[in-house]
Amino acid sequence: MTLKNLFRQSFLALLLAFVSTSVMAQEKKDAKKIDWLQELKNRITINGYMQGGYAYSDQGGKTTSEFNFKRAIFWIKGRITDRWSFLFMNNFAISPGPLEYWTDFRVTNNNALTVRIGQFQHPFSLESPLTPTMLELIDITSQSVALLANGNEPMLGPNYGRDQGIMLLGDLFNNKFHYELAVMNGQGINRKDGNSDKDVILKLDYRPIKELRIVASGQKGRGHAVSTVAWNDIQVGDDYRRDRVSFGGELKVPTQLGRKSTSGGICLRSEFLAGKDGDVGSRGAYMTGSVAIGKGVDVIASADYYDRNTDVSGWQRTDLTGGLQYWFYPKCRLQLQYTHSFCGEMMGDDYNRLQAQVQVAF
Repeated sequence: MTLKNLFRQSFLALLLAFVSTSVMAQEKKDAKKIDWLQELKNRITINGYMQGGYAYSDQGGKTTSEFNFKRAIFWIKGRITDRWSFLFMNNFAISPGPLEYWTDFRVTNNNALTVRIGQFQHPFSLESPLTPTMLELIDITSQSVALLANGNEPMLGPNYGRDQGIMLLGDLFNNKFHYELAVMNGQGINRKDGNSDKDVILKLDYRPIKELRIVASGQKGRGHAVSTVAWNDIQVGDDYRRDRVSFGGELKVPTQLGRKSTSGGICLRSEFLAGKDGDVGSRGAYMTGSVAIGKGVDVIASADYYDRNTDVSGWQRTDLTGGLQYWFYPKCRLQLQYTHSFCGEMMGDDYNRLQAQVQVAF
C-alpha cells in the first residue's frame, strides 16, 4: 500500500467518523427538541371562549336594539412543577386590562392546602366564581350576585368578581368538603387599595352526594367609594362598612337526554344573599334551572329578586326569565331568552328584554 493510498483511506475513515458523530449529535439534538416541545405541551394549556349576540329592551320607555360582543376571554395555565402552577387571563372584548394573574403552590401531598397569590376570582357566593360558559343566563348572574359579589356597584366600581390578595384553599374528607379563605384589597380589579383595610372572605362548600353542593360564604370588609348611588348616601372618597353573606345550593341530576347535552340533564341552583353598605342593607335571592328536553336542547327558567335598600320601599326588582339553549358542539351553544322585569316605584316602570347569544369555546 502506497503512502498516498494510506492517506486517502485514513482521510475517508476520519470523514466517515465525523459524519457519523454529526448525525448522532443531530439525532440527540432533535430528540431533545422533541422532548422539550412535548414537555411544553404537557405543562401549558390554552383555553378561551367568545360570547356575543343581540339584545332588545324597552326599559325606561325607550326602545333599544343592538348587537353586542360581550366577552373574548383567553387564558394560559402553566404547570411549573407538580405543586407549582400559574394562570394569566385576559378579556379582549373590554378594556379593564388583565382579568387574572396568579400563582398557586400546593403545600400538602394531597389537595388539603394550596396557597394562591395574585389577582383572581374572590370566593364569595356560589354563583359568582362559576364560568360564564356554563351559566344558563345570557346576563350571566342574578342581580344580587352582580351587585353584591361581582362588584357591578357604582360605589366601588366594576370588579368582574375579582380582586388582588392571597387565598388558602383545599379539599378535605375525600373531597366532600371544600374551603376557601381569602384576604383581599377589596377595591377590585387592576386598582390599588383605596384604604388600609383588607377584606376577609370565607367560603365553605359541602358535597354530601355527588349531585348536590351546599355552599355558605361571608365577607367582612371596608369599601372605598369611587362614585355615588341614589339608594345610599355614601359619598366619593368615603370608607364604609361593606359586609356580605350568602347561602345556597346546586343540584345536578344526569338524565338520558342529558347525556347528549353539555348541561348534563337537570340543573337547579338557588342562593340567598344579603349585604350591608354603610347603614344601608340589601338582600336578594334567585332560583335558576335548566332541563334537557332533546339532543343538546335545554329549557331555561329563572326567578330573580333583589332589594337595593331594605329600609326604603321601592328599590326592589324581580326578573322572570325563560328561554332555550342548543349545544351544537361541546362548550358551544346558541341561546334565546326573554325577561320581564317587575320594578318598584324607585326603579321605574316594568320593562322587557329579548336576547340572543352565540358562544364558542375551546
